[in-house]
Amino acid sequence: MLRAALTAAILTGANLAGAAEAQAQLHPLPSQPAGVAWPGVDWESAPLPADVDRAAYDLAVTEAFAGLHPLMGETRAVVIVQSGRIVFERYGEGYSNATRLNSWSVGKSITHALVGAAVLQGRVAIDTPMGSPHWRAGDRRASITWREWLQMVDGLDYRETSENVAEAGNARMLFGEGRRDVALWAASRPLIRDPGTHWNYTSAGTLLISDALTRAVVPDPRDVDDRRARMRAWMNASLFDRIGMRPVVEFDPQGTFYGSSLFWATARDYARFGYLYLRDGVWNGQRVLPEGWVDFARTPGPDLNTDVYGAQWWLTPPSGTGKPDRSLIVEPSLRDAFSAQGHEGQIIVVAPSKDLVLVRLGRFDGGAEAWNALGDWAGRLIGAFGDRAGDTQHE
Repeated sequence: MLRAALTAAILTGANLAGAAEAQAQLHPLPSQPAGVAWPGVDWESAPLPADVDRAAYDLAVTEAFAGLHPLMGETRAVVIVQSGRIVFERYGEGYSNATRLNSWSVGKSITHALVGAAVLQGRVAIDTPMGSPHWRAGDRRASITWREWLQMVDGLDYRETSENVAEAGNARMLFGEGRRDVALWAASRPLIRDPGTHWNYTSAGTLLISDALTRAVVPDPRDVDDRRARMRAWMNASLFDRIGMRPVVEFDPQGTFYGSSLFWATARDYARFGYLYLRDGVWNGQRVLPEGWVDFARTPGPDLNTDVYGAQWWLTPPSGTGKPDRSLIVEPSLRDAFSAQGHEGQIIVVAPSKDLVLVRLGRFDGGAEAWNALGDWAGRLIGAFGDRAGDTQHE
């Protein structure tokens, strides 16, 4: 009973009744199939299952790697894991299973996991104010909770993109005037809405999370190099080493990791990460993320005008195509899917009903039309695989 209450508290704070209702609407996360080894240094592979729709599958693979789709651009890697085994893996010319590629905003979902690891260790409580040393006492921004930052309902004045690159918030923060201290730049954004009321996609908020998490883990650094080294060691010990990831993580000149992007990892690394979320934050029988943390990621935030976003993860709405914009996946049979998404078409899609993780890494130059095409492709490819029934995984 206590563990269920704690899970509900992670999901929706003190509203335990609301937490139970939200959990009831989520598709169960499947457990590790009996007799299937957890990924070690290598990952067990298997032939395509017999129930795959080969016509739909073959067309999707051909579109990805033969350059037949005018909007999908260059596909550099595709990995599909179903029922614990790699059932498809292919790389574009010049790339291999050893090639590390940029996460771009897939990194936001990785940062969600790092915060979860800190919650498990008692370093962070998500319904407490996150704060920043750049805000004076009494600043309303200092009252915004970790939960609100993770759900992107912080209320800061921030615009992620713009037709004029010089005006885009992400470009200014990472490559413009904010590049020497990304957290300082993000903390300078004024508050324009009540926290908890309005969803706005924001890399600035995730970078403030990165800074706050680093302060929670390394509260007393000797210098910037020490801050960076100790944070990297904690990331490895608390998350990456536990699931076999070997990413390269970039930091700014102040020793803040770029939690909104700039993780460099292989396609298999990203598949491992997606697999951790498919398995409810458990790896080889050990809990890496708190119970309820994955459900928190895949539950919509408080803004009723947004149903495509949870906590640093993208969602598939239960009906319609999504709001305020179209979701990546619109295939009706994949309403349980949730995904990490990054610039130029990086995706990790987790589909519990299929017991499946899809990773696609590549590059395209388009905007919404290219994303819609990529989502339709991913929906058709995942949809070619049969459903998998399974028990939920609990400790």
